[in-house]
Amino acid sequence: MAPQHPQPEQPSQPEAPSEASVLADLTARVESLERQLAELRQQPVSLRPSASLPIKPVAAPAPPLELPPPPPKQSLENRLGSQVFSRVGIIALLVGTTWFLKWAIDNQWIGQTGRVLIGLLAGAALILWSERFRRTGFSAFSYTLKAVGSGALYLSLWAAFQLYHLLPAPVALAAMLLVTAWNAWMAWAQDAELLAAYALIGAFATPVLLSTGGNNELFLFAYLAATDLATVALVRLKPWPRLLVPAFAATVVYFTGWYIQFFSPTVTAAQDQLPTTLIFLGLFFALFAAASITSKPNLARHSPVILEIALPLANALFTALAAYAVLDGSGHHALLPWAAVLLAATYLGLMRLHKTAAAAAVHLSLAIAFLTIAIPLKASGRWITIGWLVEGTALLWSASRLASAAQLTYQALRLLALAALALGFCGLVSLPFWLFGQVPTAFFNDRFATSLVGIAAFAFCVFIARTAAPEPFWTRTAIAGTLALNLAALQSGVTEIVTFWHTTTGLERALKSDLSISFFLAGYGAALLAIGFWRRSAFLRWQALALIVFTIAKVFLYDVSGLSQGYRVASFLGLGALLLAVSFAYQKNLLGLREAPQPTHAEEAQP
Repeated sequence: MAPQHPQPEQPSQPEAPSEASVLADLTARVESLERQLAELRQQPVSLRPSASLPIKPVAAPAPPLELPPPPPKQSLENRLGSQVFSRVGIIALLVGTTWFLKWAIDNQWIGQTGRVLIGLLAGAALILWSERFRRTGFSAFSYTLKAVGSGALYLSLWAAFQLYHLLPAPVALAAMLLVTAWNAWMAWAQDAELLAAYALIGAFATPVLLSTGGNNELFLFAYLAATDLATVALVRLKPWPRLLVPAFAATVVYFTGWYIQFFSPTVTAAQDQLPTTLIFLGLFFALFAAASITSKPNLARHSPVILEIALPLANALFTALAAYAVLDGSGHHALLPWAAVLLAATYLGLMRLHKTAAAAAVHLSLAIAFLTIAIPLKASGRWITIGWLVEGTALLWSASRLASAAQLTYQALRLLALAALALGFCGLVSLPFWLFGQVPTAFFNDRFATSLVGIAAFAFCVFIARTAAPEPFWTRTAIAGTLALNLAALQSGVTEIVTFWHTTTGLERALKSDLSISFFLAGYGAALLAIGFWRRSAFLRWQALALIVFTIAKVFLYDVSGLSQGYRVASFLGLGALLLAVSFAYQKNLLGLREAPQPTHAEEAQP
């Protein structure tokens, strides 16, 4: 029997920790972490920068900007003694010197040459003396003294040429140009617009001072062109667009005065003057057209109305009227349409050169206006009326496209558009009274065609106003355009009906005319009422009702007394049928104009 060996003992496995011990251990750890976090919160935080990042020194705060103290306010006594008395004293010295010179001249103490020399020396002395006041801060007074001194120089040179005949015309002209150039240079160097205005006055006064009463067209217009060119150049260098206003006005005055006095009334003599006159007229137009084209935005901001609106419109009006007067007066009436086409093409080209939307819109409007009156162009008021209507419509369209333009430019463009449309409306409603007289055929005539153009223009204006930005101006424009459209249509229809019956033969033409007018007014009112229903426009419906009421009054108060029995029956039957139809449409609320009644609380509670 085999011996039995004892089995080796297996090592005992460690017992797994119980759930209670694990939970207790976790709880202890959480409490330890909470204590550490609380201790960290209680300790002050020290922000120690890293050694690799050097600390930048904090710049000391800048000292506050110290404004210079305002100058002490002068008392009335100080101003009276330091400023007023000095200026009054200067004026007193000038007046006393003037009276002394007059006294000396009256007593023949000073000869003609001495008088001229005294005036020249006094003018030069005043100009030099004025610099002392400018350096001490009295700029306005300095410019005034310069103006007085320049005036003394101009008058002395004028006296030497015109009164005493001491200087020939070329020498006097050169001397005056020298004075003008000196003033212009001082204005540019001292940045003084007021001084530039004084120089401009002296420059345009020179032709009057040197005038001998003769027809010196070439010299006069060449001098004006040179002065205008200098003004335009100065405006390009300095933001002084207001100088263009007196320059343009003086050019217009000189040209108009020369035309009235020297342009020959005979066709043969006028043809000899025509080339020179047209060349200078085109030169004047080109100079001021170039002045309105600015490549500097700051120049346009100084006076946008002058550069973008006023000057182009005035230049176009002057050039068109002057060309018409010259061409028509010289017997070249056939060239007028081509002149209008040339102006239209020029403005279309200028439109592409402008940097601002307002200026481009104005030039586009002018191009459209000249194209409108170019073909066919006649010496007739109807084309003037059409031109105003088309230009006003174009300007109004341009204004509607300038939502982001400057406010002043925007308002000026709208006002110009309304003014042109108002002139066109006045010309339109006055056509039957003074322009055409009795026309041979109704409807197929120039008067009715002009009325159709006006009706279309006002209809387009209403469309522009309704599609523009929601502003009170456009609402009022739509109302005014609608009234103008209806008045023009009514007047045109009544006028053509009267013409139709007056150009026919037969009995009772006047009665037939009155009856036709009543039917036309009633039909127009019904059509306007239908459009008001369709467009849901109370404004149109009220116009229609007013027209129907007027037709009722005409039939009952006027037509009854003159119509025969048959026409009277037809008139009343037609009017009665129309009124019943209108009343039925309102009573039955066929178009849903009445508001639906609001439900009561009981009705709302019902399912």
